[in-house]
Amino acid sequence: MNKALLVIYLLNLSLIGMLPALFFRRDGRLNLMWWTTASPFLVCAISLLAAYFGYLDPATGRDNRWAVVFEIASAPFAVASIALMFFTLGTHRIPLSLWHQENDAPRYIVTYGAYSRIRHPFYSSFLMALLGAFIFLPAPATLLAFICGFLILNFTAAREEERLRASEFGSEYATYMRRTGRFWPRVPSAPPDHYESTS
Repeated sequence: MNKALLVIYLLNLSLIGMLPALFFRRDGRLNLMWWTTASPFLVCAISLLAAYFGYLDPATGRDNRWAVVFEIASAPFAVASIALMFFTLGTHRIPLSLWHQENDAPRYIVTYGAYSRIRHPFYSSFLMALLGAFIFLPAPATLLAFICGFLILNFTAAREEERLRASEFGSEYATYMRRTGRFWPRVPSAPPDHYESTS
C-alpha cells in the first residue's frame, strides 16, 4: 500500500470530518441523520487503516502489479476531492447550515463559483473521496462505504432541494436546477437543428 497516498486519503477524509466544526453553522446538535451521513466516511477511514496494518486484504490480494494500477488510478480522485472542497469553501461568504437540523432555513442561494455547474459541490467532493478510496483499496468495506455514502448524500441532497424549492427562493432555485447537475455538471442538451427544407 502506497503510504503517501494513504496519508492523502486519510487527510481528505479528516477534512470532510472537520467541516462541521470548522465551517458549518450549528444551530443545534449533531443528530442521528448527521451521524448516519458521517458513518460511510468513518468506515472508509477505518478500512484504510485496517488494510495498512494488515487486518484487511484488498480484492487485488497480494498482486502488486494491480495494486499499483489501482493506486495510480485513485490518485486523481483524492486530489480533485480536496481541490473541490477548498474551491467550495472559497465560494461561501458566510458559514452554511448543516441542513440536518429541522430549524434550518436558507438565507440565500449560491449559484456562482463552485455552484455554477453543480448544486452540491461539497457532496461531489465527498463522493470523489469515497470512490477514490474504493479504487485505492478495492475491498467490500470501501465499496459499501461508497454505495452507502452515495445513497445517503443523494437522499440528503433531495431533501435540501425540496426545502429550497419550498422557500422564498423557490422559483430562482427551480431555474438554477434546470441548468445544473446534482453531483456532476449537467451535459448541455444539443441545440435544435434548424434546417430549412429544400424540397
